[in-house]
Formats: sequence, structure tokens, C-alpha cells
Amino acid sequence: MTEEKEETRGTRKVLTGVVVANKADKTITVEVERTSQHPLYRKTIRIRKKFYAHDEKNEARIGDKVEIMGTRPLSKNKCWRLVSITEAAPQD
Repeated sequence: MTEEKEETRGTRKVLTGVVVANKADKTITVEVERTSQHPLYRKTIRIRKKFYAHDEKNEARIGDKVEIMGTRPLSKNKCWRLVSITEAAPQD
């Protein structure tokens, strides 16, 4: 009786955002926007945060909508990696 044991890496966070910079080699800056409600005044606020993500093939361009996933620390600030480009930016 041998059972195949599937090795999973556990659940990792996946975020969707827009590429705002791609100047560094194999690194993109992704801005993720979320909405939250103010605890006292109940007004809906937009919260934006930037994440550095690893882009192995340098395929993401500024304006692309991308999906990033958490990973082990790759450098001082970079602990996300590019999963896929969900929507390409319009070419001018």
C-alpha cells in the first residue's frame, strides 16, 4: 500500500496590481490598490502599496496588470515573484 503524497508549498498570498516601474534588471515594481473603510467615519478609502517582484524573463512592461505571489526573500526588499500578466498595457 503506497500512497502518493502530493507535496504542496502551502497557501501563498496572491495579489493583483499594475506595474509602475521596470527599470531594474529582473525586478518590477507593482502597485496594489485595495479599499478599506475608515474605522470611525465609515468612509471608503483607497489604499495603495508598492511591492517589488521578481521578473525572471523581463517580460512585464509599465501599465501591465499582473498577478504576483509571495515567495522566499530574494533580496532586501524583494519577496514576491511574477506569476502572470493578466492584461497587457496598450502599445502607443
